[in-house]
Amino acid sequence: MTESTQTRPGDTMAAVPGDLGWHLGMVLRGYQTRFEAAVDQMPAGIRGFQVLSAVVHKDPPNQQALGAHLAIDRTVLTYLLDTLVDAGVVERIPDPADRRARKIIATDRGRHMLAVHEERVSAAEADLLAGLEADDAQTLGVLLSRLARNIHRTQPGTSPCEAMDNL
Repeated sequence: MTESTQTRPGDTMAAVPGDLGWHLGMVLRGYQTRFEAAVDQMPAGIRGFQVLSAVVHKDPPNQQALGAHLAIDRTVLTYLLDTLVDAGVVERIPDPADRRARKIIATDRGRHMLAVHEERVSAAEADLLAGLEADDAQTLGVLLSRLARNIHRTQPGTSPCEAMDNL
């Protein structure tokens, strides 16, 4: 057997139909537990972290684009943003391209809070992947990213939040 086809203790070579769902569910549950703990000090928890991260790293042009990117209903997003504004981590400003729309920007406090929580999330992710060799963890990340982008491209309205709710 070559290195790539050898099994490790507990590995199986053949998959049983349906096992993928169980595997993904277990990984997702392990991730969710660690992620929740990592962002427990973030206003609005996981969703607050996701919104703040998208605002800082994706710079959506307006509130509507932010909601579409995160697949969050606009009513839910409004309440979520109210929480983040009240916490002083984001601000709503008029969209320079359309003064009727609002752009969401991070405050200095929000950028600092995000940096602190990104370190915590990174540590949580490393903990989740600790059972894998470094190369395997990197390969898993690349493959999951490719798979997720493909699903998002072919099913653009798919909400990862709904998947979590139905797990």
